[in-house]
Amino acid sequence: MPSYEERRRVMVDTQVRPSDVTRFPVIEGMLSIPRERYVPEAQREAAYAGEHVSLGGGRVMLEPRTIAKILDAVDIQPTEAVLDIACGPGYSTALAAWLAEAVVGLEDDPDMVRDAEQTLVDESVDNAVVLEGPLTEGAAKHGPYDVILVQGGVERVPEALLAQLGDGGRIGCIFMEGALGTVRVGLKADGVVTWRFAFNAAAPVLSGFTAARAFSL
Repeated sequence: MPSYEERRRVMVDTQVRPSDVTRFPVIEGMLSIPRERYVPEAQREAAYAGEHVSLGGGRVMLEPRTIAKILDAVDIQPTEAVLDIACGPGYSTALAAWLAEAVVGLEDDPDMVRDAEQTLVDESVDNAVVLEGPLTEGAAKHGPYDVILVQGGVERVPEALLAQLGDGGRIGCIFMEGALGTVRVGLKADGVVTWRFAFNAAAPVLSGFTAARAFSL
């Protein structure tokens, strides 16, 4: 059975590099951070498979390709602050912390908050914290943020989150329309967020991030 370190290298060589992820710090982080430590223990053997890891309740940890390409697209800099929405067990927060100066992970599940905080401590990730709270509200008191990441599908992005993005900041989201999804990166300039297409990907829509449904008679 290959070691986790070997599986991590294979993940990068077969899922990340071939997907046009070119920023070396992203690749270095994917090679260095033990993804298996952040997945639920019962699913540890699936940590490096090329698919989302189920966290229960319709939540997932994004597949390696998707999270790597989002990080590549938002281009986190070493001096920047990041808000990681729906951070789950903390893997995405650890990756962002590898790239950024400071990261705030936000999670509404108290068990995942506890697990994420403990794993980040165990892995000596000292520039990240995980807070418990409603995902749609963000963490305004620690903002504004240079980058916001959303670890799940969205049909809409709450204005409260966009307001926490600083001018010149970027936000990466998986926009879902039915079963099809596209990752878009929003750039905030003069208080307005303009979105551009990045790549195709899909994930379950997070609770609270669905679009209002029009009623018809």
